[in-house]
Amino acid sequence: MGILSWIILGLIAGALAKWLMPGDDGGGLILTMLLGIAGGLFGGWAGSQLGVGGMDGLSLVSILTATAGAFVLLFGYRQLKK
Repeated sequence: MGILSWIILGLIAGALAKWLMPGDDGGGLILTMLLGIAGGLFGGWAGSQLGVGGMDGLSLVSILTATAGAFVLLFGYRQLKK
């Protein structure tokens, strides 16, 4: 899957993570998008390391792992912000 596909998947993952964990992050839409992209890449990498999913195609598993990565990064950001 190309980098553009992963950016789009990261945006979707960031939106899903923000929907699952609403609140004021202080960075707005741009920060949420960047966290989503980074979380998507992190989730894809972690999923491939654990054998759950990977960065090899667009599927439900890749969306879930990307969303989990974005959720973890969003949670970590909020903890550091406190």
